[in-house]
Formats: sequence, C-alpha cells, structure tokens
Amino acid sequence: VEARLPFLCSLGAHRTVLCADMSSVAARSLAGRAGRVLLARRPAPFSVTPRGLGTSARSTYVGPCVTRPSRPVANSLRFASAAAGMQQARRLTEPSKFLAGVDVFIFDCDGVIWRGDSVISGIPSVLSGLRAAGTRLFFVTNNSTKSRAGYKSKFTSLGLDVQPEEIFSSSFAAAAYLEQTKFKETGKRVYVIGEKGIGEELDLIGVDWFGAEADKDAEAPLQPGGKVDHDKNVGAVVVGFDRHINYYKLQYAQLCLNKNEGCQFIATNLDRVTHLTDAQEWAGNATMVGAIRGCTGLEPRVVGKPAPLMIDYIAEKFGIADRSRICMVGDRLDTDIAFGRNNGLKTCLTLSGVTSEPELLGQAPRKAGTEGIQPDFYVDTINDFFETRR
Repeated sequence: VEARLPFLCSLGAHRTVLCADMSSVAARSLAGRAGRVLLARRPAPFSVTPRGLGTSARSTYVGPCVTRPSRPVANSLRFASAAAGMQQARRLTEPSKFLAGVDVFIFDCDGVIWRGDSVISGIPSVLSGLRAAGTRLFFVTNNSTKSRAGYKSKFTSLGLDVQPEEIFSSSFAAAAYLEQTKFKETGKRVYVIGEKGIGEELDLIGVDWFGAEADKDAEAPLQPGGKVDHDKNVGAVVVGFDRHINYYKLQYAQLCLNKNEGCQFIATNLDRVTHLTDAQEWAGNATMVGAIRGCTGLEPRVVGKPAPLMIDYIAEKFGIADRSRICMVGDRLDTDIAFGRNNGLKTCLTLSGVTSEPELLGQAPRKAGTEGIQPDFYVDTINDFFETRR
C-alpha cells in the first residue's frame, strides 16, 4: 500500500442540500461532488430530486409544525407509490452481452465477495475469469474497520488474489478528504469513533488523532459533579463503525462538535446494517452516526458511498475516461446502486446481501431511503456473470 495517496481530483463546486428528514438517500446523494450534507434547523419547505433518480426518490422538507401521517400509514403510502411508479429491475439473462460492455468492475465487499469472514461460494473463480478476460477490478467498501492494508490481509486470508492498489475503503476516503482539504495544516486534531482502520489511514497522511479503540473501556463520570473534559483543539470528529461504542465516546464527540467552533462532523458511511458474521445482519454505522446526529443537531459530511470521493479518485488515478464502461456491483440500493447511478456508471445489484428480490421488484415495502433507486440489472450472486456457473 502506498505510504501516501494524495487526493488527486478536485471536489468541484459544492452543492448544499438542506433537509430535515435525512433518512432519505435523496438528501444524502444530492450533496454534490464532496457528498456534503448539512442540516438547516428552520429552512423553508422545498423538495429535491437527486441526479439519476426518478421523482419517486424526491425528498420533501415539510417543516416542524406540519402533521405527518402515522408510521404505518406513511409506510403503506410509500410502498404503494413506489410500486406504482417504479421501473422494473431486470434480471441479468445475457451475461456475455453484459460483460462485453464493461471494462472495469467496482465491487462492494460485504454481501458481494464475502459475508462476515466467509467468502461466498464461487467468487474466486469468477474474479479469476474476469481478470482472464482483461477486465480491471476494484473493490470499494464502506466498512471502515480496516485500512487498505488490513483489507489486503483479509483478501489474502480468504484465498483471493487482490492487489493493494485495487482496494478502497471508507477509512481511506476519510483520510483522503482531510488531506485534500489540507486539514493537517490547521494544526488541529481528530477525534475518532471507530476502529483501527481509520487511525491507520490518518497515520499515513500525518494527521494527529486519538480516541477509537483506546477509549473502548473509558467510562463517563456520571457521579454528582462528574464531567468529561475535552480537547478544544479537536477540529474534526470522524465517525466510523465501532464495535466498542460507549457513552464516553458519544459524550466526547458531542462536546467537540457542540463546543469547538468549526469542528467538522465526518461520517465514513451511513450503512444501516453490516455483515459481522454469515449468520445474520448486524446494526451498522448509521447507528453510531445517528447517535451523534441526535445529540448535536448536525448532519455529517459523508465520504463513503454514495458520495463520489472514491470513484473520482479511481477515475483520476487510473486514467479511466469513459465511466459508462464501469459497472458498480453491490448489494445495497441506497449506497452501492445510488453511488453508481449518481456517477455515470452501469449498476448491478446482487441478492447475496441485504436486499431481497421482493423488495427490489416492489413486491414488498422498500427500506426507507431506497425508494425509486433501481439497478440496471440484478443477479443472485456474481456467479451469474458466467453462464456456465449459473
């Protein structure tokens, strides 16, 4: 893994989305070339539609005094509306024709390549077949628990021959964003909620940080007169998935964001669930981000999918000009498929992860934030890319 990977591409002009209901991917994915999302405490009512998504993905701010329907009624209305206006997803039936139109595959990892610590059956031979056909492969994960070096070790342990320069994680994206915005030159520090992947990437760019696993056993002093003293030189709080989240970490983060002027709230991703084991889904980083959002009233700058940071970096670094010949393959509509559609890529959803076929086809209610998002194709697993393996 390169010791330093400067962020080579410009983030471009920022567009800001003001929205009170940030559960919708419409609000997140329209946040411009930096994936920036800010919260307006009292904005005027308006609605927005993200690039590449239909009107069913529109997110409307209705204001704090407007009566909303009850959750069951709202869910029923959402389901009926989405099912009526949603373009039907297409199952991949001509894999040879599909592969002929793709020069580059970008794969999500959890739910596509592996589940937990188990590789999905047939995946090694699929990747080998794609490489033999001259197709370039990249692996882009929203999981921030490992650095790129850590993911290289995981690929190797699963018997997958993947090169370090083919791996991109949201922990890398957080570091790339801070480097591109010259955070180090401010002389400020970063407080991390997350695991070692974020810290390892920050070390590579020379940014001073603390927290993360070092605070896993820290206890908030809740006795009379107890308080947490925070570092007033913290200029950013990075929130990634953290299996050791605790009340001390939440308190420290909210103090930095609420008390330190200009302190940035950065989220590696907003994934609702993740695959810690192959037996079931587990609460994802949206849990940690939601806690900080709740106690600060702030919205994070999201650097993982569906924000464009990583695809912009890949296209610039590897000289990929025609994005229409790149295919994003993932198991999540609101991150993977939105990431592909918003950035001009082909998209393919695999049913080996968090999205079910009834949900995709409008036969069951969509998860909040996935309404109106459809892939170009879908498969059971990426084994379907080769007819002999179907």
